Parts: sequence; structure tokens; C-alpha cells
Amino acid sequence: MSRRDWSAWHEAYADPDSALSRRLAVVQARIRETLDAAAPGPVRVVSMCAGEGRDLLGVLNGHPRRADVRGRLVELDPQLADRARRRATAIGVDLEVVTGDAARSAHYAGAVPADLVLLCGVFGNIGDADVARVVAAAPQLTATGGTVVWTRHRREPDLVPTILDWFAAAGFVQVWLSDKSEGYGVGVHRFAGVPAVLRLDETLFRFVDRG
Repeated sequence: MSRRDWSAWHEAYADPDSALSRRLAVVQARIRETLDAAAPGPVRVVSMCAGEGRDLLGVLNGHPRRADVRGRLVELDPQLADRARRRATAIGVDLEVVTGDAARSAHYAGAVPADLVLLCGVFGNIGDADVARVVAAAPQLTATGGTVVWTRHRREPDLVPTILDWFAAAGFVQVWLSDKSEGYGVGVHRFAGVPAVLRLDETLFRFVDRG
């Protein structure tokens, strides 16, 4: 696992002009669009490496579909998970926050297949083979017609075009992709296939140790 201080890393969100803040605004816009277009009734959500839950909780606070959202946020860092848990409680949403390794597939049992799957802040911190593994496992997490929102930097060698191919091979249709000139990548894919059975004993990735 990475030795990075993830609580300190999140401090960049305090700067509205930081790359993280700008990317967050785009991710939140895509989540908002997904919720706005969701069919009536419960909306199931899972978030991998959820951090403080800023992406999802920032949208749900005041959103008209807030009461319909159910699901699970998985975050290893106990401080970040606690912040997400307290904020979810404060805004009155029915979300479970699990403090645990988001790479372990067992943490998603009972919460998938979901209508909205968030893979934000994951692909830029794991190896290419693990990115491929997570995308290949996405049919285990996503309901038919469900949406995946994901992020990945656009530094060279740019993996995003290959990620698009991996999603297509897994039965997903591209809905939206941010422009490369933004410096970050935010993608939205819709699952057109049939959900696969969740394999409970898988480790989907390991964080790259960036010191």
C-alpha cells in the first residue's frame, strides 16, 4: 500500500483553483446528471476509494433525489472514512461507509450491482494491469444500464485511450469524456451488459507506492 498521507493530500481541495478542485467539479456535474436522469425509485451507489466522499456527498446535499440514494462508500483511511460517515449523517442520506481496503471485492457484497459506480481517484494510483483488472471487474459492480464515473490523469504515456477500449470490451458504452487539454481525465460509461456474479475473494488492485 502507498505511504502517502491521504488526509494531507485532500487539503488541496481547499484551493478552488487546484487541479483536484477543478476535477471534482467535473465529477460532481457528471454525478448530478446521472441522478437527474435516474428512473423513479431507489438509486444504488457504490464508491471505491471514496475518501471523504466529497464527490457524491457534495452532490447529494440538497439534491431532490437524495432520499432515493442507497449504497456504500469504501475507504481504507480511518480519518477520511470517519469524515465521510459524519457528513453523510449530517445531510441525512442512507449511505454506509465501510472502513476497509477498497481493493477487496468482498467489501461490495450486498451493495452491488449498483446504478452508479464511482471509480474516482483510483486509476491514477495503481498500475496499468490493475486498472485493466478493475475495469474487467466492473460488470460485477454495475447494474444493467448503470453508470460508471471514473478518473485518470492525462500525463504521458496516456492510458485513457486504452481504458476506453477496456471498458468497451467489458460491455460498456462511452457516454462522456473530458477534453485532454484539461490535464485530467473524467470518463462516464454506461453498462449495456448483464451483471456478473461478484467474486468475493478477489484483490482488484494494489496502490503504487509513491513515497
